[in-house]
Amino acid sequence: MEWILYAALAVLIVYIAFILPTAWLKVERIRYDLELGKKILQISDFHVERLRITPRQLQRVIEAEKPDYIFLTGDYTQVEGKLPLLERYLTVFAQCGVPVYAVLGNHDYQQRKVIKLVRLLEDYRIPLLRNEWVSLPGFQLIGIDDFRSGKSRIAKSFEGTDREQRRIVITHDPNIVLHLQERYDYLMAGHLHGKQLNVPFFYRFRPMGKLPAMGIYKGMHKTAYGTYYISKGIGQTGLNVRFLVRSEVTLHYV
Repeated sequence: MEWILYAALAVLIVYIAFILPTAWLKVERIRYDLELGKKILQISDFHVERLRITPRQLQRVIEAEKPDYIFLTGDYTQVEGKLPLLERYLTVFAQCGVPVYAVLGNHDYQQRKVIKLVRLLEDYRIPLLRNEWVSLPGFQLIGIDDFRSGKSRIAKSFEGTDREQRRIVITHDPNIVLHLQERYDYLMAGHLHGKQLNVPFFYRFRPMGKLPAMGIYKGMHKTAYGTYYISKGIGQTGLNVRFLVRSEVTLHYV
């Protein structure tokens, strides 16, 4: 009987250390005063094929927090057959009555035909910003396509924007900030999962670009051109585990 207790304890430890952080959703609250008086909910890195955060969990956050906008910063799924699963989440957004805007991530471009995902977002009335911008009350929202996939067109994304107005950028891969030479007020990205496995020298074994190699893989940071935030995201890639990194949605008070 003693070995059963030890085995049960081992399973419990593994669950608490590696599985619980993927399902225990954290609402991160970030304040960066742009004098807009807006509350923006950022949701990043769904990876629905490995997602333990449920549509109902996101629905509860939206109902409780009542954001002014929802920004989706990419990586919905790389598996075309999982698009019906993604629809369960898109249905929540469609029913919440909050304006939603989106960009694509590198895993989305790994689908055989990304156009199916693009059309699905269109079906749910979610504007997809692919190197383009829209004017919203008090600010311009600029969506830059995925940097890692080679889809980013920075000049095109900013073309026609007004430098005298607030400019908020949404994109997937934060490494793009090292190449941005346009002034922006605030940028939201994801991609790095806050490391996902918070162990030393992680990015030596899994290179993810110059930014994480510099020790920048989550939270708020600044460049000479603007301030940016990297979300830890809600899903996983590779092993479906997290270690000392909880799944996160982010409320930005701007």
